[in-house]
Amino acid sequence: MSTAPAPQVWPTLRARDARALVDFYVAAFGFTESVVYADEQGVIHHAELAWPPGGGIMLGQEREDDSGRAWSLAPGTFGGYAVTRDAAHTDEVFARAVAAGAKPIGASAATGDRPAEPYDTDYGSHDCTLLDPEGNHWQFGTYPGHAPTS
Repeated sequence: MSTAPAPQVWPTLRARDARALVDFYVAAFGFTESVVYADEQGVIHHAELAWPPGGGIMLGQEREDDSGRAWSLAPGTFGGYAVTRDAAHTDEVFARAVAAGAKPIGASAATGDRPAEPYDTDYGSHDCTLLDPEGNHWQFGTYPGHAPTS
């Protein structure tokens, strides 16, 4: 018998091709597929992907009947940050994702912006920034967030 995870924030997004994006996130980024609900035609209405260190994302196929949904986002408009176990995990995600077709993003060294490969921040994180095949913006890094203040 499995237990549902403790309450947490689950970012959501829409996809032009949800099946392909689920497969990409599993192969390229290292998410694990928790559940997928599809109709008779194979259209994914809801999928949950777990991020092994904790949390996850939910996504579904862009559909004609989305117009009235409050959270109906256009495909390619999502941005997220996933905390990695350590710097080596960030580098692993980056290499696997680029090999699978993710586009590394960053500006040139001339502008002083982050490079297109993994980089260290001035606040101690080791990050990488990527675009998935649908244009969603992803950052993976070691910064776990700041401890909440009471």
